[in-house]
Amino acid sequence: MNSATLFVRHQFGAIIDRLSYFPGVVLLGPRQVGKTTLARGIAAALTGTQAVDGPGPLFLDLEVAADRAKLAQPATFLAANRHRLVVLDEVQNLPDLFTVLRPEIDSDRRPGRFLLLGSASGKLLRQSAESLAGRVSYVELSALMADEIEPRSPARNPRGPMPLELRDLLELWLRGGFPLSYLAPTDAMSLTWRNDFIQTFLRRDLPGLGVGIPGETLWRFWRMVAHHHGQIFNASRIAASLGGLSHTTVARYLDLLCDAMVMRRLEPLYVNLGKRLVKSPKVYVRDSGMLHALLNIGTANDLQGHPMAGHSWEGMALEHIAARAPADAQISFYRTTAGAELDVVVETGLQKVGFEIKFSEAPKMTKGFWQACEDVGVDRAYVVAPVREGWKMAGNVEVIPLTGVETTFAGPGRESSGGSNSP
Repeated sequence: MNSATLFVRHQFGAIIDRLSYFPGVVLLGPRQVGKTTLARGIAAALTGTQAVDGPGPLFLDLEVAADRAKLAQPATFLAANRHRLVVLDEVQNLPDLFTVLRPEIDSDRRPGRFLLLGSASGKLLRQSAESLAGRVSYVELSALMADEIEPRSPARNPRGPMPLELRDLLELWLRGGFPLSYLAPTDAMSLTWRNDFIQTFLRRDLPGLGVGIPGETLWRFWRMVAHHHGQIFNASRIAASLGGLSHTTVARYLDLLCDAMVMRRLEPLYVNLGKRLVKSPKVYVRDSGMLHALLNIGTANDLQGHPMAGHSWEGMALEHIAARAPADAQISFYRTTAGAELDVVVETGLQKVGFEIKFSEAPKMTKGFWQACEDVGVDRAYVVAPVREGWKMAGNVEVIPLTGVETTFAGPGRESSGGSNSP
């Protein structure tokens, strides 16, 4: 089934808008998250418009030898295709291409010339920033969000009297937001797809990026970190559990998985309060379905009864917040050693928005939450919970469903990030 017929990706409009101004856009996202499908939809929408004045778009997959061969003389090839939208998929496979793109863009700075797709955010950003500063814009494609999926038919989800929208949300939470995992005919097939993805990613994709660490070692590390999902990252403790590795080696492993966009490192908020703050980051497996595969959680019943369910829900909500936050936002968490805590703090301009994430249909806030809101000085705060409709809790605090996250950032002149808050 073609995911393009089922999902309207949030970043679609943002990419088209940026292609109308910038010569190029770099679309970042992990493998199999739907970058190519989205790029083809964008190219189809732009064909015949002012952004693409000339022949149809040109797609090159840089994992395919024949397509890479076309770029044996990249300056000549790109100059010959100046009047087409050129889509370069898996562009991290040709890192030297960025030095060629800079003079080519400078020679013809028309908007909408290049759409570059990449699966390694840190590596791509470092390479492209040196050559393409001011010439391209960056957009991150996250896994599917709750407001991007269409409700399934009751016949396809015979799970009792649960309301349709909550049933769909449970399926998205269990399977995660990779389209082929979400669309699998059964939960068992979805889990099989995710397990196969993990092995392929560790044994083929990462070595293809020049990572020389054995796949088995990274698999053990990833599983270990999955058991610390949503918790403070203690590199020394994890290193000891992995057989006495150094904490610097473990930190390097985490960097690799964050660069590959399958892990998120959430840094603490530093404010000058004279209080003892937690200064280590929290870590998350970015896709809930991948987390559940690493934890061997295969069914909805297993998930809801699992001790990691609350942490898993927190990670899913965090990804929705990061995907929908304004492009210039800074995202962190706040915690003191005395127990004051906010799961997520989003700073944009002079505003601070706090989020507490609760796996409860009737969330109750602790004294630590209220103290954290006062410490941070939030303009407003939201409690993200598995509820159908939100309500005002007190003052500037509201309870909202997961699908309500986007509206928390609504305001004149605010543009959603489309993923500019890259790890």
